[in-house]
Parts: sequence; structure tokens; C-alpha cells
Amino acid sequence: MSSALAIESEVAALIVEALHLEMRPEEIDPDAPLFGAGLGLDSIDALEIALAISRRYGFQLRSDDERNGQIFASLRNLSAHIDKNRQH
Repeated sequence: MSSALAIESEVAALIVEALHLEMRPEEIDPDAPLFGAGLGLDSIDALEIALAISRRYGFQLRSDDERNGQIFASLRNLSAHIDKNRQH
């Protein structure tokens, strides 16, 4: 498994766990939108995900970051952002 797929799998599991979703992590399409028509998450869910990411990966996702729409666009985008910014 490539590191990109590994981080996507890890982040999918984090999302399912943090939001208590009734689905398996592998059921999240990496390219589907996380909000709206895709997974159907809302702004409260985004806060929960950001908190879980900060605990697990050691960096903050700021609510005033103008890139949030792009960062949270899909599991793939979020995973790539985490991979680039996490503290190893």
C-alpha cells in the first residue's frame, strides 16, 4: 500500500470514528465531496474532524484558512494536506 493510500485509509477511519458514522472507512469514496451531496457532512462535523486531526497529527486546521474549502473538498484532499503538514 502506498503512503498516499495508507494516509487516506487512516483519515477515513479517523472520520468514521470521530463522527460515529454508521459506515466502514473503506466505504468513503476518496474523491467524493465530504460535504453536501457527497458524504453529507456539515460545519459541526468539520470542527469535530479538525479537532481529531489536531489530536492525532499535531497540527491545527484553522477555521479562518481560506483554503478550507479545498482542504475539506474530499478525503483525498484532506489526506494530502495532513500528509504534508503533520508532525512526524
